[in-house]
Amino acid sequence: MTFPPGYRHQPLDDSFREAAFTLDTWAFPSSTTPEDWTEIEFPMDWTRFVGVVADGPDPDAVPIDGAAPARSDLVAMYGSYAFDRFPVPGTEIPVGGLTWVGVHPQHRRRGILRGMITDHLDACAARGETVSALFAAEAAIYGRFGYGLASHDVRLTIPRGARLRDVTGAGTHTVRLEIADPDKHGALVESVHREAGRRPLGVDGPHGALLNRPGWAGRDDPSFARRMLLDPAVWRGGKEARRIVVVERDGEPRGFATFRRSSEWSDEGPRGTVHVGEVATLDAAAAHDLWSVLLDLDLMAKVETFLLPPDDAILGLLVDPRAAGTKRVDNVWVRLVDVAGALASRRYQADVDVVLHVTDELRPSNTGSYRVRAAAFAEPEVTRTLDDADLALDVSALGAAYLGGQTLAALGLAGRVTELRPGALATASAAFGWPVAPSCSFVF
Repeated sequence: MTFPPGYRHQPLDDSFREAAFTLDTWAFPSSTTPEDWTEIEFPMDWTRFVGVVADGPDPDAVPIDGAAPARSDLVAMYGSYAFDRFPVPGTEIPVGGLTWVGVHPQHRRRGILRGMITDHLDACAARGETVSALFAAEAAIYGRFGYGLASHDVRLTIPRGARLRDVTGAGTHTVRLEIADPDKHGALVESVHREAGRRPLGVDGPHGALLNRPGWAGRDDPSFARRMLLDPAVWRGGKEARRIVVVERDGEPRGFATFRRSSEWSDEGPRGTVHVGEVATLDAAAAHDLWSVLLDLDLMAKVETFLLPPDDAILGLLVDPRAAGTKRVDNVWVRLVDVAGALASRRYQADVDVVLHVTDELRPSNTGSYRVRAAAFAEPEVTRTLDDADLALDVSALGAAYLGGQTLAALGLAGRVTELRPGALATASAAFGWPVAPSCSFVF
């Protein structure tokens, strides 16, 4: 890792916890203080966190032989989650989930971020993670490091009492409304969440398990799973404690949603808001019964959602979708660390035989041409080649298309993919797509 003069790489351990939380409050302004962080159950896998320190004299230290001892201030850091089973089209692969990338504002614009991203990608390669993924705090930053916007989510504002279409099996579920508790609900949430991403279309048979939801990251680490339901008061923003609604059929959970309510009153009466967090359902009937509850809570005037997939069931269930005020937002960004390995790790929804010429400024070893051959939903063959390319694109455009959410054709319309053989763009675009929209249900 290369940094500007005066900065150096620093492996982190638990002795840096207070410094890390202090740096967090500088990089990500919020009402959460370092003291708050120390009271929050927040386990960290320090083997996947890296810091950057600035060396210089410590003005508060007692001089030794007339010279002030040196100090090492933590001025930047990043971490990554080990997503061992990250869904990509048709399968699951190890992915490095880049997170908590922060630089103290006094040390910005000096090349520190570039050094950290380079180090992260090298570490991913060493661990056999052919792909890196992230949520971007600022969307303009990560494209220059080869990340492409690979998925979206939708945010809805649905009026209370919005009508839903009739669905076969609706009304057959029992419903539980409870205060969310990691010990009581953690296993249920993770089980339903995983099944909702593994088989979102409910399709059985040989191709059923292939039709997964790309990007639907799970929480295999128990401490990570538990953290999803933690509810310290400092995170509530004036709202109530986190609630959960669970729908069950014959005693088996078929869906859940976490939520909080906030109260507001006007001369016309109560105008409260239901703030929905994570949602996962296993079929349309479960989705109907779950949303029927959320849309009919007393004293509420509207339901606001967060991080729903662009093809979530509620969008098709609403009789009047226009009234939901749909907003589309960027979700997971993807960076191919090893182009050949990443292309060989996913499946394709149509037969394909295409040569891609890929450029990668940050990792020049990726630059070159790759032949991708595969039958629909079968394991592909990906090889380096000197054959003439059919399409040319950079690694960020390839990352944008990798989960099947953005089509190569759409990227071509934006000038990010160049067709070198007539017809190649249409056929490759069909193959790289996916029947289920990619999306992640939580920010990492």
